[in-house]
Amino acid sequence: MTLAVVRVRGIINVKNDIRDTLTMLGLGRVNHCVLVDETPQYMGMVRKVRDYVTYGPIDAETAALLLKERGRLEGRKPLDESIIKEMGEFKSFDDMGKAIAEGQLNWSKLDKTVRVFRLHPPRKGYEGVKRSYTVGGALGDRGEGINPLIQRMI
Repeated sequence: MTLAVVRVRGIINVKNDIRDTLTMLGLGRVNHCVLVDETPQYMGMVRKVRDYVTYGPIDAETAALLLKERGRLEGRKPLDESIIKEMGEFKSFDDMGKAIAEGQLNWSKLDKTVRVFRLHPPRKGYEGVKRSYTVGGALGDRGEGINPLIQRMI
């Protein structure tokens, strides 16, 4: 399964180890999103920065929309279907989104694509960037609630 991790808070007055973990995840700025596999290594990193990000499993529809609207190649060139067909195993954004959602996509094969998606701030804003999602805020594990958030940010 693949998780979408979205950075919600900035790094003012943040401990260096948390700042380094955010950098290793590729979350350099607020409203950046990365897709990571649900391995113990990544889950440890996500748990460490859970007070600065929100995350959850991404579905195929949202993954395809994210790739289509915000996918970029090196040099900030937009990702299009002809490039996806050149990669070989995928015919469209929907096929690639399905592979991402099911965790079948190996990111090392996609060296031409950038894993960081630069998103807009969400329409109607975050719920609150200092509280956990379970108590009405925006931080931590959202579960399936990450998909509507990403769709509001695209």
